[in-house]
Amino acid sequence: MRTLKPLTMVAAAMTAAALTLAGCGVTGSESAPSESEASGPVSGLRIMVPNTAGGGYDTTARVAAKVMEDTEIATSPEVYNLAGAGGTVGLARLVNEKGNGDLAMLMGLGVVGASYTNESEAKLTDTTPIAKLIEEPGAIMVPKDSPYKTIDDLVAAWKKDPSKLSVGGGSSPGGPDHLLPMQLAEAVGIDPKDVNFVSYDGGGDLLPAILGSKLDFAASGAGEFMQQIESGEIRVLATSGEKPLEGVDAPTLKESDIDLVFSNWRGLVAPPGISEEDKAKWIDAVARMHGTPEWEEALKTNAWTDAFLTGDEFSTFLSEQDDRVAKTLKSLGLA
Repeated sequence: MRTLKPLTMVAAAMTAAALTLAGCGVTGSESAPSESEASGPVSGLRIMVPNTAGGGYDTTARVAAKVMEDTEIATSPEVYNLAGAGGTVGLARLVNEKGNGDLAMLMGLGVVGASYTNESEAKLTDTTPIAKLIEEPGAIMVPKDSPYKTIDDLVAAWKKDPSKLSVGGGSSPGGPDHLLPMQLAEAVGIDPKDVNFVSYDGGGDLLPAILGSKLDFAASGAGEFMQQIESGEIRVLATSGEKPLEGVDAPTLKESDIDLVFSNWRGLVAPPGISEEDKAKWIDAVARMHGTPEWEEALKTNAWTDAFLTGDEFSTFLSEQDDRVAKTLKSLGLA
């Protein structure tokens, strides 16, 4: 029997947790206008992105802010980046902003893993959960000049010499872009410990590496690279969802006879110790945004899957994710 490196075992467990919990689905229903809706747009909202501009978190935050502004839910919401350590620099800042009811952070599965693999003192359980927004399948991508035209071409070359081919992702070890190629390796019969994984701090850093052919292939969400995919600069060989990704001309891994389904997720959390009024303000603004045609169009444009959860339900989801990751890491002596 093959012995996997600890991080590979973590990846497997985290992926299982993510896929199990992703089934929570869409919740909530439209209701009568709230007090905040009746009193006009919310002002002073700020969304921190804990990695570089151009990545998945950044794109999601900026699209959400634009929809809130365009639909007069919020007045000039600010989005800014505070990158570093797989999102844990931003997480630490958020936790230190105790009681700041105007601030929230866009985050996802990658920050859950990074908070442990980077030994961050700040944890997501310290934050105030606001809403889970989306899920997104992964994509296996190559630059336009790549010799690999299909996922079968890539896998055949990868299996011949796994360490020779480099795969990049916009997250640190334990994050979603690391989990996907590790799970793909296992699914096609490659020992994950032989995978040559190159970590980038978000899709903004990953993009030039793909376009510059500094990688043999990349594993990340397709949404943040749609412009380059549509222009032909990036070619998607396969996607990792249950169904084909709308707007992307590529089969799923399952359709390519590779037994793997994988999805990432993203949401918003606020600092600890905010008032109930501020928590309600954020949830109300995001819930109203979720109900707009503009957000529905953004889901389609960015190839995102609606996965809306708020308040206590999102809190439960986060706690379960964090607990499963923590238990796995502790059992391996990594936390």
